[in-house]
Amino acid sequence: MTSAIPARPELGHVVVGVDGSPSARTAALWAAAEADRRGRPLHIVHAADTDRRSLFAGVETIQEVREAGRDLLAETANAVQERYPGLAVTRELSSLEAVSGLQAAAGIRSTMVVGSRGHGGFTALMLGSVGLGVATRAKVPVVVVRGEGEPAPVPASVTAAVDGASDLGWLLIAAAEADAGKAALRLVSVWNVFTHIGSVATMLDDLGELARKRVHEVAALADHVREVYPDLVVSHHVETGTSTPGILVEASAHTDLLVMGRERRMLGVGPSLGRVAHTLLHHAHCPVEVVPPDFATRDEET
Repeated sequence: MTSAIPARPELGHVVVGVDGSPSARTAALWAAAEADRRGRPLHIVHAADTDRRSLFAGVETIQEVREAGRDLLAETANAVQERYPGLAVTRELSSLEAVSGLQAAAGIRSTMVVGSRGHGGFTALMLGSVGLGVATRAKVPVVVVRGEGEPAPVPASVTAAVDGASDLGWLLIAAAEADAGKAALRLVSVWNVFTHIGSVATMLDDLGELARKRVHEVAALADHVREVYPDLVVSHHVETGTSTPGILVEASAHTDLLVMGRERRMLGVGPSLGRVAHTLLHHAHCPVEVVPPDFATRDEET
């Protein structure tokens, strides 16, 4: 069994997008705390969107936008280094629009962080636009910093929203997050009877067997995580209910970070977040991290 368990994933540096909004400032401070506990640099990005603006704005206006962006980056870096004086901080004024600018800065090994609401350089940085855009298309994990007030700088608990055995790859990212902060990891899975009736099961006995199978799969996932992280406190729970998003939103009120994998599915001509991830990014009570498919494997291979 040991040979089938992936190696510990390596958490990369942290990239955060800022636009001058209170939400972005909170995201920057959360990202700084995350980079500090990882022992990695923090890269602060402001997307000025000057490539597009230059098509209709004058030279003076473009220069003003750039100067405002540089000032914002300097202010954010100073605020971060007041709290974390030993943290390596770099800054980038991107000429691209928000989603493209963040994706370009993130590369293939970092973690991307955004706030849940915004304005300015990241035009209308709110879920439904930039926040959803990066969470949907990013090739790296994306953290949307949600919740009332300032999130816990060092999480005491990390919750992973799991579904089955195929989640092990991204689940180890959640385990790495918990291990970096010396936090406890809790695996939560929702078994929704409505997703089975009329499809793969038609009798109560079949539903009971499917429920038991889910419990065994989640327990096996927890055992795999303990094998890779023997010092990590890991618990697991299967919740029965009729609303998977609702149960996970409730769970988010009792943890400091909720991690989930992005579904492998296509909608129209581009990738799409699933209904559960979409709901959590809008309504969770804590920061939500969305990990793209195969990220842990791709990170290990590169």
